[in-house]
Order: sequence, then C-alpha cells, then structure tokens
Amino acid sequence: MKRLDVAIIGAGFIARTHLPAWIALGARVSVFSTDGQAARLAEEFGITEASTLEEALQWATVVDICTPSVTHRDIALAAFAAGAEVLCEKPLALAPADALEMTHAAEKAGRHLFPGHVVRFFPAYVRLREAISSGALGRVAVARFTRTGRYPTWSPWFADPALSGGIVTDQMLHDMDIARWLFGEVVTIHATQRGHLAAPAPVAAGSATLTHASGVISQVLGVWGPPATPFRYTFHVAGSNGTLTHDSVAHPSLRLIGTTGGEADGVPTGDFGEDPFAAEIREFAAAFQGGPAPRVSALDGVAAVQIAAAARQSVATGLAVAVEDTSSRKLMEGSYR
Repeated sequence: MKRLDVAIIGAGFIARTHLPAWIALGARVSVFSTDGQAARLAEEFGITEASTLEEALQWATVVDICTPSVTHRDIALAAFAAGAEVLCEKPLALAPADALEMTHAAEKAGRHLFPGHVVRFFPAYVRLREAISSGALGRVAVARFTRTGRYPTWSPWFADPALSGGIVTDQMLHDMDIARWLFGEVVTIHATQRGHLAAPAPVAAGSATLTHASGVISQVLGVWGPPATPFRYTFHVAGSNGTLTHDSVAHPSLRLIGTTGGEADGVPTGDFGEDPFAAEIREFAAAFQGGPAPRVSALDGVAAVQIAAAARQSVATGLAVAVEDTSSRKLMEGSYR
C-alpha cells in the first residue's frame, strides 16, 4: 500500500479544513504557502513546513491543492511531473481548457486527479441521491438548491472574478455539480449575478436555471451576504411520488412528503454520520492507495468547470447558453481516474 506523504499547498481556510482528516488517516503532512501562513499552521498541527514548492512536490506522494483557483492548473501540472497524486480543491480551474489539460496530464503521468466536490459527501445530499436512485420520488420534474453564507472576506482574491470566477464559479459550482450528479448532463443554462464589493459589507447573489438532457429542470441560487450571515443550504426536489426537502438550519434531517400531503416512508432521518471533509479525504486516500474509485472523478471536475463557464457567459450576455456535451468523453472516464 502506497504511503501517504501529503504536501498541502496553501495554508488558508480549506487547508485548515483538510489537515485534520489527513492526520486522522496517519498521513505524514507538510505544508507550503507563499503568504507566510504555513509556519503558523505547521506549528499548530505539529507538521513540517516546506521551504519551496519544489521541495514540497518532490517529497510528496499526494499533493493537496488548497490555493486560489487561478493557480490550480500550474501546481497540478508540476505535481504530476513530480509523480504525485493530486486532490485539487474545486474548481479544478476557471477555464475548461485548463481543466482538460490537467486531466490529460494526470493520464500521461499515470496518476489520479480528484476534484474537491465535498458537497457530494454531505449526508443530506447522499440521502437525496439514494432516494432518487431507489425510485422513492418517482420521476423527478424540478429541483431547487440554495446556498447562503457570509462573503469570504478572509481572502481578498475572492473579490476578483479573474482569480475566483465570482460567486457563480466559486460557490454555486457546488450545487451545479450536485444537480448534474443527480439528474445527468446539463444541456443549457441561464444565469444572472448581482452584487458589489464595497466595504465594509460586500455582497453577491447569483441564480442559474439548468436544463438537463433527462428533462429535469433545476435551479441553483447562491448568496454571499454580510458578515453576520449564517451558513445555510436547502433543497426542494419534486417528483411524481412526492417532494423531498431539506433545510440545514430549520431541519436536522430530511423530510419526504407524499403526494397526499402526509409523511411518506423511504428516507431515514437522524444522525447521518461523519464530517463530509473527512469522508471525502478518506475516500480519495483509499483510491490513491489502490482502492476503489471515489464518487467524484476528474471528468466530473471538468464538467463542473464547463457548466460554470457557460453560466458566466450567460451572465455576461443575458442569454441562455448551451453547455458542451461531456457524454462524448464517457468512454475516457475510466482513464481520467
């Protein structure tokens, strides 16, 4: 079994979130960043600080990219050249061409590339997928996903769309990926975005309507609010047998309402298990060590970038935009790991 020598690149919020999961798996971890925060993180967690990116990559069997989105491509290509496996925080890249280049580099190097689509590991969405796959909801017609939180002022690069892609790419990509995971390829998307970056309370909001090849229509709403805005996510999925709803603030569990208006059977309630970041990294680590493929692949990461890019184009033009069909690459999914 391959040893887990993990180089975390970046020392911000996401790096701090990933670190405990790697340590719990018994990985040897080093951290490198260019913002002066790596030393503090290394001291706090009792890990090693790498003095250069090259040192971090040469030492590692796994590279965990936790840096601003615009830097992902170059770090990933360097990691593959050094022979490392890669976990890359979402999005894989801002441009679809860059995301595809990353997948080709992984294939050429014979290494894995997994995007950090952690919402697929949130218990509520896992239960939702199980309900849809089992037929509990019948034929799904429409779905609505919302995600709200404070504007990420802890890192200034979020405010620059050239670095982050804005709320459509950085935040709403989570739920656009979930919609594709549940309902299949996206054919067209129509998106809008509003907001301002003025201090002391920058805000942004976005909306996207996705038409899936399956016929399902899904809507994704995202909000970055003032500093006191609580984190909250919801979904409402309607099918021929009933509706399935969840509100992370109002409800501790899922609730399935039957077509007659009463409570319906088929979806368990209660404590749904471990921390999503721990579950994600445990699943990726198993694949890095020769185990089964995880629930999210490089192809999924590419598709999410393509959807987000189409959404940004729709925001710019005010028109619905066709999303590139990724089904033609299905035969390559296995090689894209």
